[in-house]
Amino acid sequence: MARILLVDDEPSILSVLTTLMKSEGHDPVPVRGGDKAKDVMLADQFDLMISDIRMSPVDGMELLKIAHRERPGMAVIMLTAYGSVETAVEAMKEGAYDYVTKPFKVDELLITVQRSLEYTRVHNENEDLRKQLDTRYGFENIVAESPAMRKVCDMVRRVAPTDATVLILGESGTGKELVAKAIHANSARKGKTFIPINCAALPEPLLESEMFGHTKGAFTGATCNKEGLFEAAHGGTIFLDEIGSMPAGIQAKLLRVLQDRQVRKVGSNESVTVDVRIIAATNDRLEKLIEQQKFREDLYYRLSVIPIELAPLRARREDILPMINHFMRRELRDAGAMPQLDAQAQLILERYPWPGNVRELENSIRHALTFCQGGHITPADLPAKIVAAAAAPLADPGASPEDLKAKSLKGFLRQKEREFLRQVLSSFGGDKEQAAKALKISLATLYRKLPDPME
Repeated sequence: MARILLVDDEPSILSVLTTLMKSEGHDPVPVRGGDKAKDVMLADQFDLMISDIRMSPVDGMELLKIAHRERPGMAVIMLTAYGSVETAVEAMKEGAYDYVTKPFKVDELLITVQRSLEYTRVHNENEDLRKQLDTRYGFENIVAESPAMRKVCDMVRRVAPTDATVLILGESGTGKELVAKAIHANSARKGKTFIPINCAALPEPLLESEMFGHTKGAFTGATCNKEGLFEAAHGGTIFLDEIGSMPAGIQAKLLRVLQDRQVRKVGSNESVTVDVRIIAATNDRLEKLIEQQKFREDLYYRLSVIPIELAPLRARREDILPMINHFMRRELRDAGAMPQLDAQAQLILERYPWPGNVRELENSIRHALTFCQGGHITPADLPAKIVAAAAAPLADPGASPEDLKAKSLKGFLRQKEREFLRQVLSSFGGDKEQAAKALKISLATLYRKLPDPME
C-alpha cells in the first residue's frame, strides 16, 4: 500500500482518483488546489503525488519544483490536457516521473502509478543500499533488487578497501566489468588508473607486449621502447577480462607479477616494480581448464583470493523490471517522457531466459525505444526472437499451424493469463481475496482480469 497525494482543483477529478487509488489498495489523500497541497506535502510523507498542472494560485509546475527540492524520494505524475503536452514534457525535465493526459484512461493511469511506485521503491532502496555500503562512487549503475545482487554488493563493500586479488565469475554479459569498476571506485586507488585488458582479443605476442611492454628492437617493428599497461596502471587497477583465454606463456609471467610485483619488458633483462591491484574475470570454469592442462593451477589459486560469482539474469528475475526502468531512464535522459511498458511486453520480457544476460536486455530496450510509437512499448517493438522464444513455452503442443496463425499475440497471451488466473483461483477454493494476495495484485485488478462468466 502506498500513500498518494492527489491534487486537482476539480472535485469530480479528485473523487474519481480517490476511488481508483482505493480500489488498488492504496491510501489516497485528496487535496483541492496547489496552495493547500503545498502545506500538506511539506507536513507529511507520501510515496507518490498525482497533480494537475493548471491550477491557481499555485500551479502544478511550482508544486513539482517544491516536491523535487523538499521531497526527492517521492515520485510525481502530472495530469494535463491534450493541448498542454509541451508543458508536460517540460515537467518531465523538471523531475516528474511521467504524465497522463486528460481525460485519462483508467488502465493507462493505473499502469503509470504502478510503474512509478516500483521505480521509486527500487531507486530509494538502492539509495539506502549505497548509504549502507558507505560509497560515494561506482554503485550508481548496479541494480541490486535480487538477493543475489545484494550479496554481490555487500562483497564489493567488504573487498574494495583491501588490496586483495579478486576473481569475478559469471556468464558473458552479467556485468563483470561493472563490478570490477565498482571495486576500484570504492578503493583507496579510486583516483588512479583503471585499465581493462581483454585476454582473448589479442594473439600471444601482442598481448605480452601490451601487458608488459617491450624494448626497442625486441621484435620486428619494435622501433622504440614501449611502456606496458601494468606500468601505466601503477598505483591503480588492472582488470583482466576472459582470463581463461590467456596463453600459457603469459600465465607464467602473470604469476611472477602476482608473486613479486615486478614486470619484465619483452626483450629486457631488467625487472620493474609495479604497485597494481589485479582483478580478473572469466565466463569459463577454470577448474575444468586446469584438468585439461589449459590453465595453471598455481595461478588460479593466486587469482581467486576473493571469488565473486554473478548469477545469470534468468536466476535473478527480480532485477529485470528495475533494470528496464534504469536503461530507459539512462537512454532517454532529457529526450522526453518515458514510454509505458504494456502488460504483454512486460510478460514477454519477464519470461524470456536472457542467454545474453544484462547486455542482451540492455540492447533489447534500446531496440524497443527505437521502434515504439505513441508512448507505449508493445510486443511489436521488441526483437522478434525474444517474442518468439518467450511465447514458445506457452504454446499448445497439439495446436495446428492454422490454429496458431489465427491468434494474435495479444489474444494468445490474454488467454494464457486467464488460464493461469483460473488455476490460482481454483487452488484457493475460489477465494478471490487470497488469490489476489498470492498473485500480488489488488482484488480490483483480479476482478478486471478474470474472464466474463458469460464468455
